[in-house]
Amino acid sequence: MELVDSLKKVFKGEVLDDYETLKTYSHDASLFEVKPKLVVFPKNSDDLEALVKFVNEHKAIDPTLSITMRAAGSCMAGGSLNESIIADTTKHMNTVRDVSAGGTKVEPGIFYRDFEKKTLESHLILPCYTASKNLCALGGMIANNCAGEKTLRYGKMENFVTRSKYIFSDGKAYDVKPLSKAELDTKMAQGDFEGDLYKKIYNLIINNEQVIREGKPNVSKNSAGYYLWNIWDGVTFDLNRLLTGAQGTLGIMTEAEVRLVPVEKASELFVIFLHDLTHLAKLVNVILPTNPDSIESYDDATMKLAIRFFPEMLKTMKPKHFLSLVLSFIPELFMMMKGGIPKLILLVEYSGKTKGELDIKITDLANRVHPFKLVSRKTLSEEESSKYWTVRRESFNLLRKHVHGSRTAPFVDDVVVRPEHMPEFLPKMRAILDEYKLNYTIAGHAGNGNFHIIPLMNMKDKRNVMVIKEVGEKVYSLVAEYKGSITGEHNDGIVRTPYLHKMYSQEILNLFKQVKDIFDPKNIFNPGKKVDGSIAYLESHIATE
Repeated sequence: MELVDSLKKVFKGEVLDDYETLKTYSHDASLFEVKPKLVVFPKNSDDLEALVKFVNEHKAIDPTLSITMRAAGSCMAGGSLNESIIADTTKHMNTVRDVSAGGTKVEPGIFYRDFEKKTLESHLILPCYTASKNLCALGGMIANNCAGEKTLRYGKMENFVTRSKYIFSDGKAYDVKPLSKAELDTKMAQGDFEGDLYKKIYNLIINNEQVIREGKPNVSKNSAGYYLWNIWDGVTFDLNRLLTGAQGTLGIMTEAEVRLVPVEKASELFVIFLHDLTHLAKLVNVILPTNPDSIESYDDATMKLAIRFFPEMLKTMKPKHFLSLVLSFIPELFMMMKGGIPKLILLVEYSGKTKGELDIKITDLANRVHPFKLVSRKTLSEEESSKYWTVRRESFNLLRKHVHGSRTAPFVDDVVVRPEHMPEFLPKMRAILDEYKLNYTIAGHAGNGNFHIIPLMNMKDKRNVMVIKEVGEKVYSLVAEYKGSITGEHNDGIVRTPYLHKMYSQEILNLFKQVKDIFDPKNIFNPGKKVDGSIAYLESHIATE
């Protein structure tokens, strides 16, 4: 109560520590439960500056004080959980201003679904949106360096943040933007907190150039660790490339400017059915030069769910022509009766200005995949395309709904290997999951070699805590064998920070620690994520109810 009263003197937004609020903010979309001391709802950037200064001043009295920023609370890694202060931006800091392709200013608390409505009015979109775009907010998307279905064509969030405003550990807000070498030299010569921060990070990169270059994961998507290799390219120095994906561990973002792209008027989908994975890598490499927006995938377990809960699946589609949609599944039915359920279904999507332009691409693709002698088809309508996307997006929700006594347990949910390794990697990973008799589906971004595996588990059974630990150890060791990433999109949080040593050398891990110390010497911002995480903490905070 003393902490609440003291903070209210300098903080204009709400400050709460009642039972229900603390219970709500003890959870996000992860498998963890971490109870905070209090939850605050900042009115604006001034409130957040006051909060950082307050924590700085009271840190000597209570060394456990820290701040974790939270927006939608949709993090699957436990990144928005903390035992001290949670600051929720969705209540007050949720505006979007000046929608334009070059740079649209947003506050961290705006939900993506509301943001997209505004951008679509100008026929623009932020194309790195996630599959959970109806649930997530911009603050979390930037903090996790998000990606989704269109990442193959457009890249991750790091490609779209053009500038931002951050409060650093001195309690002051700073503009963060790309700098030329001359501008960087001027910044480093300031002789103040900001100048010293830039100087230390620049020197760290220059003095460890080879180690950083060799430590970069050889995959197209990665959210693990701090992205040191992108900050300085020899011409431009941009801290946004480090802060995007830092999961709120280096400072507090109060505003970001994001680049948008025009909405394409036409789209077409080509579906390929694989009854074994032998030629998967070759197939993906044949498809990639055609420059699709997406190469998505889901497995036979997902398809079985769609069949099992077929009536419910149809309801989620809300078709205009119900009978024609039902009839459109007949080719798949005959295919399965004849050859069984495919091991993997690939969805290859193109978008462009005209249907004629896309027809040319689809014809080219069909010719390229013809030598593989696979069953494939071009969808004939938007409604028919939606049936495949619905299976891809909704099947796990149906499983979760129908398997009672179990809950989602995302802990090996975001692995990445290079596409050429998928035919070897996927069966080995499935063997690990099957060894523990886990109930799961596999779906993901095949073009990036990025797969999402989220088992359903009864967490009241205490033995499952050990299963999570053992399976995590084995799967991440397997990822390391193929020099992949343990997280392409969902970030480290509580669940993966203890496993970063699987990916990175001790030299790189030491550099991560130095970065944290440069930005946040008192460990004010979201502690235990990116650095200093432990298996013991992970185990002790798994929610069992």
